[in-house]
Amino acid sequence: MGRKTALQIIELAREQSDKRLSDRSYPKHIAHAQATALHRAIQKTRILAPRTDCIVPIGEKQLLEGLRKELAANFYTVTTRPAAAYRGNPFQVEVAIAYGRPGEAGVEVDKSGHMRKKETPEASAAEHLIAQKDEPVRVLRFANRVSLLYQQSSCAITKAVIQTNWRGYGLHQPKGALPIAQMAILVHVASVWVPYTSESKEAIEPYPEILKEIKLGLQQCARKLAHYLRHEQQLRWEYDRRTYIEKYLSHIGIALQDILTLSNDERDSTVKKLDNVLHKSRTAQGRER
Repeated sequence: MGRKTALQIIELAREQSDKRLSDRSYPKHIAHAQATALHRAIQKTRILAPRTDCIVPIGEKQLLEGLRKELAANFYTVTTRPAAAYRGNPFQVEVAIAYGRPGEAGVEVDKSGHMRKKETPEASAAEHLIAQKDEPVRVLRFANRVSLLYQQSSCAITKAVIQTNWRGYGLHQPKGALPIAQMAILVHVASVWVPYTSESKEAIEPYPEILKEIKLGLQQCARKLAHYLRHEQQLRWEYDRRTYIEKYLSHIGIALQDILTLSNDERDSTVKKLDNVLHKSRTAQGRER
C-alpha cells in the first residue's frame, strides 16, 4: 500500500470518526471508535492486489503430463485459478482430477463411428493412487511443489474437498466425508508464504480465502467430470440396447430373405449393412448429415 492510498483511508476514516485522526496518530493512542472507522475505511477503499509474478505454479501442461505418466485413468482434467491474496500474501491454486481405473469396462467410439468395448491397459505401479469404486477418493496435496503427507484431516485442501457438493456432479458423497469414487484429486497451492498449521509444514491453515479458491477450482474440474460421466452413461445405455437388438439380426435376415426372395449372398450383405448401421453412434451419424 502506498502513501496516497493510506492518506485516502485516513481521510475516509476521519469523516466517520473525529478530526483528530491523522497520518501522525500513534497506534497505541487510537480509540476503539477510531480503530473501527479505520477498519471500515479499509474495506471501502480500493487497494491494489499484491504482485503475483513471485508465485511459481506447476502449470496445467506439466500437471496433465505428470498425471498421465503416473496415473492410468480414463479421464483427466486440470484447471488453474487466478492469483488471489490472503492477509496481503499472494497465492495461486491448481486443481487436477484423474477419474477411472484401468481395466474397468467401458464403451468408446472409434474413428469409423462404431461403438466397442474399451481395451484393458496394463496395470501401472501407481494404480493404488486411484481409489476403488467403494472407497473414498485419493487426495494428493501439494504446497510450493512439495507433497504434504501427514495431517490430512486438518488441511485446508481436505476440508475444501469435503465441503464441495459432489452429489451435484454425479458422485456419491456421505455427509461430512470425502466422495466415494474411483478418482484421485490433486491440489497444489503456490504462495510466497504458505500458511502451514505448524512448523512441521504438514498441512495448510484453512483460511477463508484459500478455502474459497480451492473450492472454486474443484467445482470447475467437477463440471467437466460431470459432462464426461453423462456422456459415458449415455454410451453404455446405447451400447447395451444395440447389443440386445443384435441378437435378432440373423432372424431378421432370414425373414427378409423369405419376403424379398433374396439369395444367401444378398441376405448376408443386408445383415452386414444392418449391423453396420446399428453400431454407428448418433454423433457420427450427425456429422455425416
